[in-house]
Amino acid sequence: MDKLPEVETATALMTEAMAWSVMKWLREKKAVRKTADEANAALDRLSDAVKQRWSNGVRAAYESLAVQGAARNGGQRQNHSSGIDPEAILIARKIKAADDEAYRARMDAENTFDEAERQLSTSPAREGCRKAIQAWELKQRAILKAEAVISAK
Repeated sequence: MDKLPEVETATALMTEAMAWSVMKWLREKKAVRKTADEANAALDRLSDAVKQRWSNGVRAAYESLAVQGAARNGGQRQNHSSGIDPEAILIARKIKAADDEAYRARMDAENTFDEAERQLSTSPAREGCRKAIQAWELKQRAILKAEAVISAK
């Protein structure tokens, strides 16, 4: 996987931002959010592009897991995986777990930034930077797992 310039830029900015004063944070918080959003969007685009190159079986298994997760969150339970290759389901589960972990980390970082903004405090803002970088690393690992499925064909 090639390094994404948006992620590299955002990581450098977040690393620098961990040393900023409160005043610098107040001036730059919109730029930080915009840069983070651009990194997240670039990672999402890459992830989607990789998944489009999967075999139909793996794609169907992954989509089935996503539907099951949405149904579980909505209180319904349905099995949409009947007729799908069990090996494809196992592969899809591993990738879905990695995607879910990256998503939770991303939401945790965003919530931490929201809290920093409410408190006007650099301590949670620094923590948000650290969490954002970690979330991007997790997303990149999930994308690498998704790419491995393509090369394993």
